[in-house]
Amino acid sequence: MSLLSLANLSVAYGGIPAVTDVTLDVGPGRIVTVIGPNGAGKTTLLGAIMGVLASKGGISFDGQSLAGMDIETRVGLGLSLVPEKRELFTTMTVAENLHLGGYRHRAEGLAAAKRAIDENFALFPRLAERSKQLAGTLSGGERQMLAMARALMARPRLLMLDEPSLGLAPLIVRDIFRIIADLRATGVAILLVEQNARAALQVADHGYVLETGRVSLHGDAATLAADPRIVEMYLGAATRA
Repeated sequence: MSLLSLANLSVAYGGIPAVTDVTLDVGPGRIVTVIGPNGAGKTTLLGAIMGVLASKGGISFDGQSLAGMDIETRVGLGLSLVPEKRELFTTMTVAENLHLGGYRHRAEGLAAAKRAIDENFALFPRLAERSKQLAGTLSGGERQMLAMARALMARPRLLMLDEPSLGLAPLIVRDIFRIIADLRATGVAILLVEQNARAALQVADHGYVLETGRVSLHGDAATLAADPRIVEMYLGAATRA
């Protein structure tokens, strides 16, 4: 059974189609990537799933339709999005950002919050070293790690990542994708939107190619990585991590 299922999902801006008839599935504990060129509709797709953008078609999570649900309700069901711009609280410390990420579970008390933060520090040791540092003073890679850790504080069943490698140096990109691969062991499912097709297909179980708002190809990630068309269009030197 799919954890997330999209059926003929469409999104338009002022009557102009941005995403058209996208059907996609993410299974429990699986990493699924959506690759494609800039402007293909990848970020729009995530916005529709999260409820930020109005859409037509079906979106279901763990067999339940998300139609009419607001963002907070979707988060409560177990969806979490790390946006492209990361959107951290830059004047707050790393630890304070994490505490805010776990706000929905505040009733469980400080001990539970500390355990969750310690779990994230184990995943992101660099954040542990900077727990008292202001988020606005972190490097780009550290900000991405903090954005991911903050989202994980909500204990999502599905973590959606929008261009996590954007603007990062190659060595940091490798660290980020290693962490994404490690998250598989925690049981969280991941929907990864990424222009770095090479890195994305290396960690994913399944991939979808989105072009001009439509899925043009999908399949096992390893199979896509060996497809001559994908190699020619998306796996050239410019996309290497």
